Amino acid sequence: MQFTPMRIPIETFRLPNGLFVTLSEDHTAPIVAVNLWYHVGSANERAGRTGFAHLFEHMLFQGSADVGANEHFELIQRAGGTLNGSTWLDRTNYFETVPSHQLELVLWLEANRMGWLLPAMTQQKLDTQRDVVKNERRWSVDNQPYGTWWERLPALAFPEEHPFHHSLIGSMSDLDAASLEDIKHFFATYYTPDNAVLSIAGDFDPRETRALVAKYFGPIPAGNGKPPLPDMTLEGTFGTFKRVVIEDDVMLPRLFLAFRAPLFGTDEYYASSICSAILGLRKGSRLYRRLVRERQVAAEAQAFTYDLTKGSDLLVIDVTARPSLSAETLEREVADEVDLLVRNGVTEDEVARAIALVQTEFVAAMQSAGDRAERLSLFATYFKNPELVNEQVQRYEAVTVADVNNFIRERLGEENRASLLFVPRHGPEQDAATVDELSIPVGADAHQ
Repeated sequence: MQFTPMRIPIETFRLPNGLFVTLSEDHTAPIVAVNLWYHVGSANERAGRTGFAHLFEHMLFQGSADVGANEHFELIQRAGGTLNGSTWLDRTNYFETVPSHQLELVLWLEANRMGWLLPAMTQQKLDTQRDVVKNERRWSVDNQPYGTWWERLPALAFPEEHPFHHSLIGSMSDLDAASLEDIKHFFATYYTPDNAVLSIAGDFDPRETRALVAKYFGPIPAGNGKPPLPDMTLEGTFGTFKRVVIEDDVMLPRLFLAFRAPLFGTDEYYASSICSAILGLRKGSRLYRRLVRERQVAAEAQAFTYDLTKGSDLLVIDVTARPSLSAETLEREVADEVDLLVRNGVTEDEVARAIALVQTEFVAAMQSAGDRAERLSLFATYFKNPELVNEQVQRYEAVTVADVNNFIRERLGEENRASLLFVPRHGPEQDAATVDELSIPVGADAHQ
């Protein structure tokens, strides 16, 4: 199956202060999406001050020189729009989708907090949002079944000194230690126009929009530069099997099995992405078909990539056991499926199906103004080239069976597996077991 080449219209320009702007005009619907990426995430935090990037996701909605606390939300919602923000290991983004005639409001709001947040930043706001983030941590991480997986897995997969190792949301002690001066310095360092990408997609007039961007963002001064990240280079594999068992207040065992994978955007990445789709994208995938439907040992099964552009990407298998299945059996079953893949590889039909699924999802997403603006910001931030969005369908189309099988042989072996296994508390497994204490034979075939 081949897709007709898709070309999204893209214009770019850069303001004198360094702000990179991407425009994609589409008059299909009378809406416009604004997406602002700052090239800062948890990787930019220093030891003892983790959680700042995520804290700022909250702080930036607490008002600026001309906008009251929570007024950003109120103004956008009254205008008939939607908005939110998110934080990741190496970026933070803020996004709004509004009726077309409200574009100027969004640009004014985003520019006001980029340029004039500090005058409105107070100790009271910091204390309030710090408590909000701590409550969020309690609710979504500490007291959520399996909730610690997304900080435990990077801690297992990346060395302690690596910027991706520590928690994205931050520790309670680091959040407590954050001072107003710390926060102001972090903002002045990273939330500057020369460290940002502004993408606008949808129903707008390009000439008028260029003028509005220059009007509101142009007066904001460039930053003084941000400190470079340390060398993030890693070997292609872990070099040994890693395993941690976590006793938790959960009903069912759940396994996260991670592999180091090629960086997002490289030629090898696309083979990794297709492999992940073969393993765990939708209910026709290998893991779902074999473990959920046929063998009935799993309740859920999926696989995905982190899509990281520095250090190493991760391909992750996520499988939850059925009731009464032991954690040991779950781990064996998943290992058996991976071993089978390493031994026999994938077929032409599997690769064709996966390519079609990934391409269909991508093309469908590009019909949404919000998703389009998000992807433009992604490629502009990481690669300085939003035009790469127009190459994605073809890059997936070019993946061959040989490419996927080469990736499998090189990256899915026993020496490149990191197992994070959640077990019900008081179960037979030992808490914090490591590879040296491993009692389950790696790669054992339980069905011979």
